[in-house]
Amino acid sequence: MKFKVFIVFVFFVYCLLPGISLAQNKIVVSSLWSDNGNEIQTVTSNGQVWMDRNLGAVRVAQSLDDYQAYGWLYQWGRLADGHEMRSSPTIANISGVNVPGHGNFITTSSLPYDWRRPQNNNLWQGASGVNNPCPAGFRLPTETEWDTERASWGENNFAGAFASPLKLVVAGYRSRSNGTVHSAGSRGYYWSSTVGGSDARSLHFDSGGASMGRSGRAYGFSVRCLKD
Repeated sequence: MKFKVFIVFVFFVYCLLPGISLAQNKIVVSSLWSDNGNEIQTVTSNGQVWMDRNLGAVRVAQSLDDYQAYGWLYQWGRLADGHEMRSSPTIANISGVNVPGHGNFITTSSLPYDWRRPQNNNLWQGASGVNNPCPAGFRLPTETEWDTERASWGENNFAGAFASPLKLVVAGYRSRSNGTVHSAGSRGYYWSSTVGGSDARSLHFDSGGASMGRSGRAYGFSVRCLKD
């Protein structure tokens, strides 16, 4: 007999989403799903099955800048250990292991701009990746998979991102140097599993366009999971 396990987090939006006005303070309940892939709400785009919202999002986006659909901001290669919360505390101590053992967002201003040293390219590779943050049976998309999705949009910008079946949002990013959240409401940044030299590849979009780029792994970006 299969049992459904729901983990409910109750938190204040203004604690998690810096920049939201105090007039928007409210309690939000976010449900995480069980490890049974059939429990997870999905959407199909270009023949691929995706989660219908960002990891940590309260709901499917109702607008491009729906803050309840922003979700969490992960450093590339890290587990969901609390660091992904948008207002988690910061620490400047680089980790030497795959699991730092705390929920702090690790900041750095030194090359190679990674939270881990030495770097490990295999942390988010596939559903069985060492630190895959996605539910069982899901994984991060590769650069190619993200770029295929981007190419299918009606407009190559944030309007196209939201109009797509994935309803991607402009959740902003978290700075690698001090942990501050930037560009929420104007730009979207989504990690892929693909590495590029000392960086990792990611999807970026705003009003002016959308493209794949490379970013230091210590940045905090959104994660959207793909069914394996």
